[in-house]
Amino acid sequence: MTILFSMLAPHVPSICHEENAPSFQQEMVKDLKKTAEKIKDLKPDVIVLVSCHWPSTFFHYVDATPEHKGMLTAFECPDLIKDVPYFFPGDAELAAQLVEAGEKNGIKAVSVNDPYYVWDYGSVVPLRYLVPDEDIPVINLSVTLAASLQETYEWGKTIKKVLEDSPKKIVFVSSGALSHNLVRGRENKPTSSEHAMDKEFLQLIEKKDYESAYHMLPQYARLAGVESGGRHLAMLLSVIDQENQPTIGAAGQSSGSWNAVITFQ
Repeated sequence: MTILFSMLAPHVPSICHEENAPSFQQEMVKDLKKTAEKIKDLKPDVIVLVSCHWPSTFFHYVDATPEHKGMLTAFECPDLIKDVPYFFPGDAELAAQLVEAGEKNGIKAVSVNDPYYVWDYGSVVPLRYLVPDEDIPVINLSVTLAASLQETYEWGKTIKKVLEDSPKKIVFVSSGALSHNLVRGRENKPTSSEHAMDKEFLQLIEKKDYESAYHMLPQYARLAGVESGGRHLAMLLSVIDQENQPTIGAAGQSSGSWNAVITFQ
């Protein structure tokens, strides 16, 4: 079974609670809700989500916990994200297959099975919109700071092979921003030069020139401060191919970053 649907999802803290989202982020909220309807129609068996807010130092962690249950107060912004409950099933079997495949391919992948591990807001925020009923199993993946973009891309290719060989129907979510040199004031946009690179990257995606988009990442990440050094984008680009039709959806600023909803079906 191929991956049915992939996407880039924003996780800006101010949209955690819809009523708190400023006007310039409301279109992203609407787009996430529309995407939730598409996901529901696809009836996936599992969502695999890589979050920029699970930054691991040396290893590629895979959350194999059978049941994800907790209460999130975000360390970065406890005023915006406080006491947010979540309760999702996991998929320990598929998570174990991902780790096994990583090990076989020389990737330093490690399984995490801990009911006390608390999810980050890069996971909780988009899933609150994409799976409001909390009824689809989720496997979380970290972004690994010691891994280069190339290693991260190869890990993504390994993940893609496992997911395509699985009989399960799968949705892949990359949770993170584009340019991400943060400043105070959520109304602030990226600089003109940073945003020019955002636009160039999005144009490559729109043209389905995914190879050029990947090769752009090192300089793009360095100059525009792409979140997690662009690792979440490398993983997204590794799981899509020419058969995937991109849709560039709503986008908006958040404290100097640029955030977009991009889907591939």
